[in-house]
Amino acid sequence: MNKLRGLKHRETQLDLDLYRVKVPISGLTDVSLSVIDIHPDGAEKTIVFIHGFAGCAETWEYQINHFALEYRVIVPDLRGHGQSDAPFTQYTMAELVSDINAVADALDLPEKFILVGHSFGGSVCIEYAAAHPKRLEQLVLIATAGEYPLPKSASLLSKIPVSVIRPFWKYRPRWNAEVHVLKRMMLNNMGKWKGWDALPKITTKTMVLTGERDSYFPRWAFDRVSEALPGADVIDVGASKHKVQLERHKAVNRAIERFVHQGGKGKGSWREQGLRTDLAISRPWLKSYGKYTPITCPIPRQPLHKFLEAAADRVPKRKATVFYGSTLNYQQLDRLVNQFAHALHGLGVRRGDRVMVVMPNMPQMIMAYYATLKIGGVVVLPNPDATAQQIVEQVKDTDAKVLVTLKDFAGLAKQVQENSPVQVVLANIRDAVSARVYKALLGRWHAAGFGEDEIPWVDEGQTMERLMLDASRERPEFEVDPEDLAAILFTSGTTDKPKGVCLTHSNLVANSLQTRHWIPDVKYGEEVFLSVLPLTHSYGMTTAMNIPIVIGATIVLLPVFELQQVLDHIKEHNPSIFPGVPSIYAAINHAPNVREYGLNSIKACISGAAPLPIEVQEAFQKLTRGQLVEGYGLTETSPVTHANPLRGDAKTGSIGIPIPNTDAKIVDLVTDKDLPPGKIGELLVKGPQVMKGYWQAEGKSDPDTSFRDGWLYTGDVAVMDADGFFKIISRKRDTIMAGEFSVYPRDVEEVLYENSKVLEVAVVGIKRKGWLSNKVKAYVVPQPGTNLSEDELMELCRKRLDEYAVPWEIEFRETLPKSFVGKVLRRMLVEE
Repeated sequence: MNKLRGLKHRETQLDLDLYRVKVPISGLTDVSLSVIDIHPDGAEKTIVFIHGFAGCAETWEYQINHFALEYRVIVPDLRGHGQSDAPFTQYTMAELVSDINAVADALDLPEKFILVGHSFGGSVCIEYAAAHPKRLEQLVLIATAGEYPLPKSASLLSKIPVSVIRPFWKYRPRWNAEVHVLKRMMLNNMGKWKGWDALPKITTKTMVLTGERDSYFPRWAFDRVSEALPGADVIDVGASKHKVQLERHKAVNRAIERFVHQGGKGKGSWREQGLRTDLAISRPWLKSYGKYTPITCPIPRQPLHKFLEAAADRVPKRKATVFYGSTLNYQQLDRLVNQFAHALHGLGVRRGDRVMVVMPNMPQMIMAYYATLKIGGVVVLPNPDATAQQIVEQVKDTDAKVLVTLKDFAGLAKQVQENSPVQVVLANIRDAVSARVYKALLGRWHAAGFGEDEIPWVDEGQTMERLMLDASRERPEFEVDPEDLAAILFTSGTTDKPKGVCLTHSNLVANSLQTRHWIPDVKYGEEVFLSVLPLTHSYGMTTAMNIPIVIGATIVLLPVFELQQVLDHIKEHNPSIFPGVPSIYAAINHAPNVREYGLNSIKACISGAAPLPIEVQEAFQKLTRGQLVEGYGLTETSPVTHANPLRGDAKTGSIGIPIPNTDAKIVDLVTDKDLPPGKIGELLVKGPQVMKGYWQAEGKSDPDTSFRDGWLYTGDVAVMDADGFFKIISRKRDTIMAGEFSVYPRDVEEVLYENSKVLEVAVVGIKRKGWLSNKVKAYVVPQPGTNLSEDELMELCRKRLDEYAVPWEIEFRETLPKSFVGKVLRRMLVEE
């Protein structure tokens, strides 16, 4: 990446380098332009921005961030500028106009597009408009002169040989082009060009923007441009010098916006025209989005690991991970990932090969994940609740080449190697955690053989440390396509054999950005995430690992949820974002002296994996003064599809509304016909985060299992209201058929939670021998130290529920069976 001269990033909404593509320069071999191409969902118009002499694409950063959420935005670095190659051509006007043609052809721009140019870039636009009037819908010229009388200093510079200037060129203050580029462009193009003949030929609707204090070139050279364009809109944006689009960016954006949306008339407000009425009709929930949440989110065509590299480049010294007493900054993390990537490649892992990772939350988990991606491998993550036998079967089914796990998982590693030719790479955790945490891990990971003797038969050189010792720290140069498979995540298999969900880089990048934009006030390089959700689960993977890396945040890693250590870490590290599940928030609500731990640093939490009880939500928000909202997703959707607005109109008890770029609807459970608001049916979703399909043992993904006409059938019974908010009623399989009536567990649970003595509750359907139908049974965990009776709960239910939904029995428990992420395992209660 070329260093940008004299340019500070003022906007951080989009990492522009992630949207860069290469466009070959016509007539030359192995030489290309670097072009930013941002294409949001459903964009109807395309805007091409052309920078000026010695500039670069980033000089349009305000305009890119403003317009790229609703338009396709194309911003090339001119040949020899910014990150484009600098061939030894003549840099004539004909060459630069030809480059715009090359961009239009290579990126398949629409028949007509909008062209915007600044300074001498505007001159290039003038020549293009005169030569290709049928290609342009509108033309915008910003601080563009009709000719450029060069000062004496520039004439003097042009006479100095390049060989003399080159050694000193690296000390230049701001020009973003090579010395031979500027010299040739100045002599062969800019110094000679006069646009007075081309301007009258322009038939495209044009707007001219100037600043009243622009004296970079003689004032007459600017004023005569508008005079030579009869009918052009002329707007003086006020106090500004030559770099108008940077100095007066809001005024420039408003002017362009009005001009574009009024067909070139330059009057009125685009908001009055009902922008994107197609989306407003098909997605009624958009009106409930927060003020700064984009209605669509442009997804870069880049593999996921590019976000880690971007963070290492942008905030190299920012803490990336905190794991008890150990910290890594982003530069260190990226280098370690590179080393392990080279190590895996040395073990024979190639593009498309699978690497199974079975580890708790720790820096080595992140290293193994991203290292696999960097060499084009596929990360295989078992469900956190998988048994050792299930993991062995999944290694065999996916034909994994390498298993990365802990020395402490001896039993698992031995079983895997006895049943497959997989290579085992080991990491160590025992020295990093306290005895209390180690004991909690011991109980949590018992199925993986945790705590058994270390493996004497594994070559000591197969530890992560040894393999990385002499490996290169340079970034691997392997081709990885955004549509390549990135990860296979296995479902819990609550009703069937666990399925391997196939997620591409594009799926994971999309969901990371969709969810990131749901928290619009996050600041790049400044946030702290408390990551206790298991990273091997889709929800933890995206919200507790990938999103923090996308925004250059610090990840405070905890390998298991243990209440006291969570509170201690909150007090010590002041997290701002805390993704979790209802059971975690409920436990914190009822912790003794909880206010002493400074929970008010937490500003945003999205709860997933299970319904969020209203009482839990309200109590946690009161403690933290932050926002806790319920979200929804599936492993098959990377996983987030819905969430309540953090900065908008949330509806308590709902899963919220679809996040950007996501469609959702309700269909009849029997006929599959679309249902109107207020009708209960099955929830269907569609979006860029939806999986490629399920893994098949022969190495293929089967996309047909849950898809029809591009829609994913979620298996959840839900309802949508008139505002587009969705409420999950029940999993189809959890619905209790009590005679001729359907009872949805959450309806009963919400009533029971109204009693303040209830800590947790789960409602299931029970059927005994001789019964004609199911009966409703509630399992309740009382608050510690309270005296709760079945009679008072039954009385509450009789008052608030229909007779058929009142529990037949209420059983008190000390705990409820839960999955690793805290979801209540209803099937275990039923099986009892």
